[in-house]
Amino acid sequence: MFLGMYRFDGDPSELMAAYDRLIRGFPPGMIELQLCVVRTDGITVLDTCPSAEVFSEFSTSEGFAGALSAAGLPTPTVEPLGDVHHAITPS
Repeated sequence: MFLGMYRFDGDPSELMAAYDRLIRGFPPGMIELQLCVVRTDGITVLDTCPSAEVFSEFSTSEGFAGALSAAGLPTPTVEPLGDVHHAITPS
């Protein structure tokens, strides 16, 4: 599992509403682990993918860019973070 980060700068309230629109557009079960963190100057989304290659392909795809635009999200700062060594989540 690979972790990447998307940083969206702007009004957090507007960005959260746009993020919610974006997430509603994904099929159930497509997202394995994702966190949306609210900052005073925007939101940061931490998202997992099966591999670094999948993250790179997805985060730079025209389909993803179109989904962001359709949801009302600006182009994010994208950062590949690395392979997840261990994750603890409630079951």
